[in-house]
Amino acid sequence: MKIVLPGGTGQVGAILDRALTAAGHEVTVLTRRPRRQRDIGWDGATLGAWAEAVDGCDVVINLAGRSVSCRYTAENLRAMMDSRVDSARVVGEAIAAAARPPRVWLQMSTATIYAHRFDAAHDEATGVIGGSEAGVPDYWAYSIDIAKNWERAQADAPTPATRKVALRSAMVMSPDRGGVFDVLLRMARLGLGGPVAGGAQYVSWIHDEDFVRAVEFLIARDDLEGPVNLASPGPLPHREFMRALRTAQGVPVGLPATRWMAELGAFALRTDTELLLKSRRVVPGRLGAAGFGFAHPEWQGAAADLVRRAKASRSDHRAGRRLPGAAARQRS
Repeated sequence: MKIVLPGGTGQVGAILDRALTAAGHEVTVLTRRPRRQRDIGWDGATLGAWAEAVDGCDVVINLAGRSVSCRYTAENLRAMMDSRVDSARVVGEAIAAAARPPRVWLQMSTATIYAHRFDAAHDEATGVIGGSEAGVPDYWAYSIDIAKNWERAQADAPTPATRKVALRSAMVMSPDRGGVFDVLLRMARLGLGGPVAGGAQYVSWIHDEDFVRAVEFLIARDDLEGPVNLASPGPLPHREFMRALRTAQGVPVGLPATRWMAELGAFALRTDTELLLKSRRVVPGRLGAAGFGFAHPEWQGAAADLVRRAKASRSDHRAGRRLPGAAARQRS
């Protein structure tokens, strides 16, 4: 298949690009900074020559949007909103103008669209959209508005020949450097992987291999459209999530952190505590009903696999750094 990945250079884009290319698909990445032959430049907001890649392709998977790993200042929140809405709007314009539009448009969304809650899990049918919860910071509602506007931009696009799916994704866990799992694992190795603010808040997640498999599943299933939760069926409280990660890494103890300590840590890391403190209890209702089977449904096994792969990657990286010196010695 011919697949176009707008915004395909981030962590999730790299995962999909790597897997889909390895599977033999022809993948084109739309990016602001093209570097490879199959990269095409775009600005994420206006139509241009890049739209030619959309005309005649089979699938568009739009991942474009400013990273949420930042301080939630007014400026950054606006950039998060604009980059998501503008990219979804202009991808819709390109599809609408195509002589041969793609048969499916998968649009990245987020499980953050659901309300902060502890008592029950959110699926697509019964889940509660957030924004009006009591006892949470006011700016959390803006994150919900971003998600709703993001999905609305896709839903409103006049693309009758193209099936549209909104990917309400939980955190994608992979051993890639700089990803969320990499950060959490580093904290665990440093002894800082304890519960935050009591640890009762739920963590929703999906293993990178299941994320790719779910995307492939949704491409193949012509009967599925609209919002779909991409999350493992096993969300769990933060304290249990971090305990399983420490066990996988072989770290017996993780220091707990209070809310104000989390605020200080988030400030130092130039990110926001919403990513740690919001209770995201999301389950894959539609995927399960459609017969999708998770390879990594429980966090304990998923964490063990990810830690093993992270260790193997670090070992390969160290070996690669040693090779030039070894080769020089052999030549001398």
